[in-house]
Amino acid sequence: MRTDDDSWDITTSVGATALGVAAMRAAESSRPDALFHDPYAAELVAATGAPAWQRIGAAVRSRVDAATAESYRPIGSFMVARTLYFDEYFTAASAAGIRQVVILAAGLDARAYRLDWPTGTTVFELDQPKVLEFKAAALAAHRPRADRREVAVDLRQDWPKALRDKGFDPGRPTAWLAEGLLRYLPADAQDRLFENIVALSAPGSRVAVNIAHDRPRPTEDQRQRRARLKEQLGIEVDFDTLWYPSDGRSDPREWFAGHGWTISSGDPVTLLTERGREVPDTARAELGHHNLITAELPA
Repeated sequence: MRTDDDSWDITTSVGATALGVAAMRAAESSRPDALFHDPYAAELVAATGAPAWQRIGAAVRSRVDAATAESYRPIGSFMVARTLYFDEYFTAASAAGIRQVVILAAGLDARAYRLDWPTGTTVFELDQPKVLEFKAAALAAHRPRADRREVAVDLRQDWPKALRDKGFDPGRPTAWLAEGLLRYLPADAQDRLFENIVALSAPGSRVAVNIAHDRPRPTEDQRQRRARLKEQLGIEVDFDTLWYPSDGRSDPREWFAGHGWTISSGDPVTLLTERGREVPDTARAELGHHNLITAELPA
């Protein structure tokens, strides 16, 4: 159960969700028909020394029984679509001349290392100190492709000050990313996050987020499959206890539009099918409850 002052490292609580994402990126990167390539994801997962997380990549193939593995496919498909969307978001922002990037709750995001950033780009990564310490140690042998700056701070604290102290310039356009973050914030904290982003954004800035909407409660069969998946992989974290309720939560599209930003969005199923990736009906149903959103402050 979450508390207002809880903290975590990379294998516990919210930190463990970053491992799950990295494991799924590693699994996609190992495919011959991979839609993106993250060569660092597998290294980050292996650096934990925890076999449970290394098994996730093989879950849909051989590590668990077929029926249980099927429950993994929708979230795996979504993570591929989400990664693609946000990779392309940064590519477009760079093409538009943005050279200041902020990744909120960066986790094991390796984009500072794997994307082709234009000369002069600074990437600020914000997360819990232990999470950033783990990533820095795991990737010590590699050089980022941008000026990467760690901002060790809890997003429930005064992160704008911590960001400015690391050299962030609110007078320059910024590409913000809150990938997989919002559900881990209470509704009021989400609004404060958006307010801080707006206060720190110069004209021409962009922000990208993802949301889940109108998701039905899991059926008993789905709950049992999830439980079997965790048991067979040896995962101890109960992810369902990490999310805050969606009741009373602002829709980011309406919130940013109400503050003068223009909105665009991406559909996960379309992102995958346009690139030749088959999306099973079971995954289509789940992906239909997700939106990938970009908001831009006109210059």
